[in-house]
Formats: sequence, structure tokens, C-alpha cells
Amino acid sequence: MSKHARPPVLPDVLEPGLRLVLCGTAPSRISAARGAYYANPGNYFWRTLHAVGLLPQPLPAGAFRRLPEFGLGLTDLAKHHSGNDDQLPADAFDVPALRRKIARHAPCVLAFTSKNAAQAALGARAAYGAQSVRWGETALWVLPSPSGQARRFWDETPWHALARAVHALR
Repeated sequence: MSKHARPPVLPDVLEPGLRLVLCGTAPSRISAARGAYYANPGNYFWRTLHAVGLLPQPLPAGAFRRLPEFGLGLTDLAKHHSGNDDQLPADAFDVPALRRKIARHAPCVLAFTSKNAAQAALGARAAYGAQSVRWGETALWVLPSPSGQARRFWDETPWHALARAVHALR
């Protein structure tokens, strides 16, 4: 069975008109088992969205389908696999599919929630923050991973900068 014949581990949360789409590499095993993005209790994703002002109230991971109410969306580079980055097969990332989704939905900003995701999608090394390249009209950002396994790289500063940029779009 091809990777495209299998259903995605988690559904995309995408629609036209979103201010921000957040893109990870792949759901963790816990997120896949719970059927929700960033569901591991040790992951900073949901608390950070609230702390930086991208969400007006804290949301549990299971409420991920509500994000468009706040102008936000979600996707992953590897839609048909779960696990740590080092456990994913070499062909897990589908960059052309991501680019098509972004072209179709045209969010104002696409932010990668890890350097691994960004570098896979961009095909080059990337620093945290706003990128000099765009995909069409969509600005690109790179954020430190909120995963508990990436804690040594955690820095909320780029997340705050992203939130300021997204709020400036209003």
C-alpha cells in the first residue's frame, strides 16, 4: 500500500483565510494514539499558544479542530507516519503535498514547529524566526520545537515574535 493510500494519522485543520498554519514533522506516538495534535502532556505547544497570545484561552489538545475559530490551522509534513523524527522512514515527508495545501489555502503565515520540519520543507538550513523566502504570498517562520524531547533547545522568544507578527496582520 502506498503512503498516499493510507489515511492520515491526524486530519489537517486547514481552510482558506487562516492567519497562521502551524506545521510539525509528524505526530508523536502519544498524539497518534490520542487522535490529537501535540497531545503529550510534556509538550509545550498548547500552553505556548495561549502564553504568547495566539489563543485567548487555553485549549486541550483534543479541541484542535476549534483552531480555525482563532484564525489558526495545523498540518504535518509526514501525514501517514507517527513517532520521533529519527524513527520516520526517509520518504515520510511529503513537501510537494504541503506546498499544494499552502497554495490552495493561502494562509498569511506558515510556521514550522521545529527546525527539522523547516529544513526538510525548505531544503536548506534555517534559523529561528521569519524566513527571507515565501511560498507565494505566505510568509514562512521557524520555531523551536515544543516537544519535551527537544527541551534543551526550547526558547519561547521566537514564538512571541511570531505572535506579534500574526497580530499585526489584523
